[in-house]
Amino acid sequence: MAPKVVTFVLAGGAGNRLLPLTEDIAKPAVPFGGKYRIIDFALSNLINSGLCAIYVLVQYRSHSLLRHLRDGWQFGGLLQEQFIIPVPAQMRTEDDSWYRGTADAIFQNLSLLDVPEDGLVAIFSADHIYRMNVQHMIEFHERMRGCDRGGDPGPAGTGNCVWSHRGR
Repeated sequence: MAPKVVTFVLAGGAGNRLLPLTEDIAKPAVPFGGKYRIIDFALSNLINSGLCAIYVLVQYRSHSLLRHLRDGWQFGGLLQEQFIIPVPAQMRTEDDSWYRGTADAIFQNLSLLDVPEDGLVAIFSADHIYRMNVQHMIEFHERMRGCDRGGDPGPAGTGNCVWSHRGR
């Protein structure tokens, strides 16, 4: 049986390298090819891979991105396991700080996860343009029994992966 996968899509960065396009909007909300936005690549890859439990973490100038998610990416609420939920930064730390980077954005939203013991959490960027079947990556992860093995730079159990082009 396939593991339950909950996905975080990181869409909160300022996008300074794309100025002036990001002067008023977040980088994932930058138009691409007409009616599409950069975030549509990540969301399309996830949905087409069968991953339909998605939290989109937003922060910087997110109004147009939130409107795009509302208008173009709603499932209608029929199935509780299929959702795209935008999650604004909520200062869930002791010092009431905004997200201080990608790891902190995930850490501040761990309370959203309802993943069984054998479930997976996938983290993707909202500002990359690519096409991918994410199921291939999940199958590889399962085949390798996760990433916790020799050479892993992170603490045991974190799932940090460092792979060469030969799968090592």
